[in-house]
Amino acid sequence: MNTTTQTTRLYHSMLSPFCRKVRLVLAEKRIEVELVEERYWEGPPDLKRRNPAGKLPVLRHRGNMLAESQAIVEYLDEVVPTPPLMPQAPLERHEVRRLCAWFDDKFNSEVTQPIMGERVWKKITRAGHPDSRLVKDGLRAIKEHMDYLTQLLDSRRWLAGASLSLADFTAAAHFSCLDYISDVDWDRSEPLRDWYATIKSRPAFRSVLADQVPGIHPAPHYAELDFG
Repeated sequence: MNTTTQTTRLYHSMLSPFCRKVRLVLAEKRIEVELVEERYWEGPPDLKRRNPAGKLPVLRHRGNMLAESQAIVEYLDEVVPTPPLMPQAPLERHEVRRLCAWFDDKFNSEVTQPIMGERVWKKITRAGHPDSRLVKDGLRAIKEHMDYLTQLLDSRRWLAGASLSLADFTAAAHFSCLDYISDVDWDRSEPLRDWYATIKSRPAFRSVLADQVPGIHPAPHYAELDFG
């Protein structure tokens, strides 16, 4: 079989911000993809064959297995250059990568993981009761992050500058997971709320906004483009 004609397939988990980031970029690039939900916590035998690190997402594209969300989305931006999601100038590209790392490292460890891990993943994986202390830490930390992002948006159209970029989709992936369970106080920042309303109005967001996780219902405003 010609590997360039193989179906593009994403092995993912629905409320993972890393998987969502790849889904959003695939949709923005208008790349048709087959989504395969993986119960990674059960240790499916094929996961380590697809990715020796045993992590999601894993993307099969043109016959190749690709791992690590940031590496995947930068690859997609190179092989499908329209629309571009990385600026041309090196300093501007650095800012996009800095913010992607901010969300996937700092924001994830301080906000996404404590809140989603305790409120969602413990329930899904039946790993016990939520630790309210960790949830409170995450809810406190998100305020500081939102204030910082508001400062950025005071002088920028998008998070990393004048153009929509991978930084916006990385941030939106994290915020969308938290918004699913109504853990973002959008009243804290009108600029950030407007930014999120704008990006979630894009066609690329349709699949993500249609997610329904068994046993965990989305917030009433989750799929509303104007927050209801």
